[in-house]
Amino acid sequence: MCASRSWARGSSPVPGSLREWREGFPRGARMTDVARACRGLDPELKESRPLHIVLGNEACDLDSMVSALALAYYLENTSESKAAFVPVLNIPRSELALRGDSVFMLSELNIPESSLIFRDEIDLHALHQTGKLTLSLVDHHALPSSDAALENAVTEVLDHRPLEQQYPPPCNVTAELVGSCATLVTERILQGKPEILDWQTAALLHGTIILDCVNMAPEAGKVTPKDSKYVAQLEAQFPDLPNRSKIFESLQKAKFDVSGLTTEQMLRKDLKTISGDGTMLAISAVYMDLEVFLQRSNLTAELDAFCQAHGYDALVAMTITFNPHNEPVRHLIVFCPNMDLQSTICGALECSHCPPLNLTPAPTPNPNLRAYHQGNALASRKKVLPILREALGAYPSAMKTPSGTPGPESCSQEQMDDELDKAINTLIPEMSRDEEEPVLPPTPMNSLVDECPLDQGLPKLSAEAIFEKCSQITMARSSISPPQKKK
Repeated sequence: MCASRSWARGSSPVPGSLREWREGFPRGARMTDVARACRGLDPELKESRPLHIVLGNEACDLDSMVSALALAYYLENTSESKAAFVPVLNIPRSELALRGDSVFMLSELNIPESSLIFRDEIDLHALHQTGKLTLSLVDHHALPSSDAALENAVTEVLDHRPLEQQYPPPCNVTAELVGSCATLVTERILQGKPEILDWQTAALLHGTIILDCVNMAPEAGKVTPKDSKYVAQLEAQFPDLPNRSKIFESLQKAKFDVSGLTTEQMLRKDLKTISGDGTMLAISAVYMDLEVFLQRSNLTAELDAFCQAHGYDALVAMTITFNPHNEPVRHLIVFCPNMDLQSTICGALECSHCPPLNLTPAPTPNPNLRAYHQGNALASRKKVLPILREALGAYPSAMKTPSGTPGPESCSQEQMDDELDKAINTLIPEMSRDEEEPVLPPTPMNSLVDECPLDQGLPKLSAEAIFEKCSQITMARSSISPPQKKK
């Protein structure tokens, strides 16, 4: 990743790199010590020491990673349990490189990647079978079907989205619609035992909340009073934390950066999947202009290989870039060799009216590939996902043939629209609020395409006002005074 590491600018006496300008700070190494200690747990496992795993979600974005690290650190320092508290990043180690903001944050705070434990390095199911395992879930609360056997090991949940699954007592559940799960972890630490909080952990939490809450800008529709409260408390306890705008700009650049990634890595970087009755659909956020993406060498073959390798029947890629006015520019790409399934997906997207996507077809190099200019730039993946779910539901079972194999004649567009209308009326409450009465900011899983600063649920604000504010946020160049060493 080649995101700029400049947290300061111009003639400021503060050096450009956070690593440089925080030299001499009393940044505790305790977070790192805890992480490193987790790497040496094998002998303890043999002695049957119980393990309490703090597990983030499968997207493993910055919020999920930091929430797992910080909560495990807190529990290790406060719990009277004999268990070892271990944060586990819920992705294979090889996928960390796809998360530029996480890599950037770890590097800047001198937390070695080698000290972290990834999902492909620990067998949670085997541990559970021996009776050694308990779980805390952070930044999610519903385990995937592949982990359903672990549900009775869950003893705690911290999440910032509406609950879709209930855990009976004595499981401790905290679910609040705040902008960042890191806010809830910060609250837990500051209300529980604030004296254990070191500079390094505070910097992790502080930067994550600022990124998730779009630099704390109310106009972006993410930040809540609780997010603001705990960012302010972190800054009060550690006044030498970096400037908010510099943190936000650096993390945003790192998160957007796809330079050097292969097509497969781009598609995996921000990927969600949905399925229905044997059909698997991948939805990827691609941070590249449509024309540039379509010009990639051997693109169709690479998309086909990606789908074949992972068992996807179709792929929807949602590209996002920003024009010179910092307004989002979105496009949709649908890759599907099965023409009936392709027609069902494209028909649902073209005819969607909740929200309307305002799609205009764009030329592509292959009939298996359909592309569109998306006129409604505020319709993020969060809003498109329900459309795609219902498209899969409307796709008749009899037509679900292997990719590339022709099937019977597809159902009529009128029938599909009827199915979509019926489904849209019964969308989950979170989506209904997002479109109609956004009492609280939407709280997606913090993928970039989901949490674009302009993807917000405040219809009373004009798009122009939001664009203007986000432009100010992005272009902010406030300087900071040299940090003073903490006593």
